[in-house]
Amino acid sequence: MQIITTSAMMQQKAAELKRQGKTIGYVPTMGYLHEGHLKLVKNSVGENDITVISIFVNPLQFGPNEDLEAYPRDPKRDTELAREAGVDVIFMPDAADMYPNELSMNIEVTKRADVLCGRSRPGHFNGVATVLIKLFNIILPDRVYFGSKDAQQTAIVEGLIADFNFPIKLIAVETAREADGLAKSSRNVYLLNNERQQAPAIYRSLLKAEKIIKDGESDPAVITQLVKEYIEKNTDGVIDYVEVLSYPQLSYQIRLEGKVIIAIAVKFSKARLIDNLIITVNKEVTKCSVQ
Repeated sequence: MQIITTSAMMQQKAAELKRQGKTIGYVPTMGYLHEGHLKLVKNSVGENDITVISIFVNPLQFGPNEDLEAYPRDPKRDTELAREAGVDVIFMPDAADMYPNELSMNIEVTKRADVLCGRSRPGHFNGVATVLIKLFNIILPDRVYFGSKDAQQTAIVEGLIADFNFPIKLIAVETAREADGLAKSSRNVYLLNNERQQAPAIYRSLLKAEKIIKDGESDPAVITQLVKEYIEKNTDGVIDYVEVLSYPQLSYQIRLEGKVIIAIAVKFSKARLIDNLIITVNKEVTKCSVQ
């Protein structure tokens, strides 16, 4: 496994791999790897000649009151996990390498970014889009892998790939979960003991919403109210949002139809957790992975 720390060296490596006819699978991360990341890596290793992961805590996607400096970092552990998982190249730049000069232009995401996480984190997805454009041009992937937990980000990146004609296939991988249903996240380490015990209620609320949809409920207001009441009863967290939207358009519906996302964000004392289910509402309702 090779560790590369500069954009110039990574571009050179990617170009060399392309000349050799190798396919490149890419898993973007901010480090502090967990089983969710490793699940993405496993998919990439199985589908590509070379798997590259990036470890970069991107300052552009953090707001002024967010956890940039406190974001957990453990590069030694990350390197060991990546090697064991079969990663071929780790791209681990610093901010000075990625942004050596003040940017001369800003990427503005104009669709799908004003709801869910985008409402409470203005500018977040602009930062995500900016860094991904740079990373795609540096790493030259054939496939890029995201977890379905970050469904809004996945929808936005699909739009970015289409809008900028990147020859990249996006693969969304089913959310990795703990045994009690909590979605795996680097931010789970922020949870206090009692919060960790309460947090699985987020996923249970999604399953309750799924059940009433399967039983015929199609009013988003009824579904969101059920989810909110369950979370408020079973956790001390503060709800940021509970939304039921079309997917991947992320638009509101009067009555549920087609593919929809039930999405949640809950703030605990030091952690903001997100989760979702994506289901298809037809005559029969079946849970499905993000496509």
